[in-house]
Amino acid sequence: MKILVVGGAGYIGSHCVRQIVEAGHEPVVLDNLVFGHRKAVEPSVLFYEGDLGDEAFVRPVLENESIDIVMHFAAYASVGESVKEPLKYYLNNVAATIHLLNAMKQAGVNKFIFSSTCATFGVPQSLPIVETLPQAPINPYGQSKLDVELILKSLACAEDFRFATFRYFNAAGAAEDGSIGEDHTPELHLIPIAIDAATGKRDSLKIFGTDYETPDGTCLRDYVHVDDLARAHIAAFEKLDQPGTQLFLNLGTGKPYSVKEVIQAVEKASGQKIPIEIDLRRAGDPPALYADSTLAKETLGWEVKFTELDDIVATAWKWHSTHPNGFED
Repeated sequence: MKILVVGGAGYIGSHCVRQIVEAGHEPVVLDNLVFGHRKAVEPSVLFYEGDLGDEAFVRPVLENESIDIVMHFAAYASVGESVKEPLKYYLNNVAATIHLLNAMKQAGVNKFIFSSTCATFGVPQSLPIVETLPQAPINPYGQSKLDVELILKSLACAEDFRFATFRYFNAAGAAEDGSIGEDHTPELHLIPIAIDAATGKRDSLKIFGTDYETPDGTCLRDYVHVDDLARAHIAAFEKLDQPGTQLFLNLGTGKPYSVKEVIQAVEKASGQKIPIEIDLRRAGDPPALYADSTLAKETLGWEVKFTELDDIVATAWKWHSTHPNGFED
């Protein structure tokens, strides 16, 4: 099959492109390179530089390349920024996605895989998080993802439109061979920030809150390897052949790790002590978020390969230590 990977030069998208090739399918990448990196995609992969919200650009790509499935990774994903600039998030994450979906409709493409987030649950009513918990986002980023989920439901009710929505927990790690990894500007994710602090690119790492009701007082999160996330997307292809498919699935390991445990894992991988600063809690940070991914396992046969934080961090360290300047190296 031919898969249009929107945002395929980004962190998760680029890892998924490699998985698509390994599975024997043909990826076509569409990315505006605002956050993505051209070097994250092999030169042999067909690449279109453009915006997902430009229907006049996207529709001919869908038609000329005879696309079977569209994967959508091209979202803005900073919770803090979404609070400060909500319109930026609604314009890109919701409005531009509507244009992408309309281009698909006009081109006769009816299979869609969407990157959603555990942020749609807000502060969960119980843990671990199951798909049936109430969704009540506490920031515009989470709300923008939930808005698209509702749009997908509406489309599926109106016509033969099939989709899989994956609610990611904390994507982490890098390709095992160290060839591609995480390269964001600015970097907002804990593991690469900790690596930067370990290597001296940052003076220190801030811990936001040490007084949570958790075993060591710091927030607990579910870190899932980026290649494990990608494998779930490939596993969904078969399901999309079935009319009426509407999937909403959590993707996580189910193992929560604290901020302090992440720091310890990076120290172990790097052999360096990380200087830390204790700061106040950040507004909107739930004490704990971790997944029950039983439904993904039952529906797709999906299992994580990377079950331990140390193994995930080791792949991240391999990438960052050999690419200190990211894709500029």
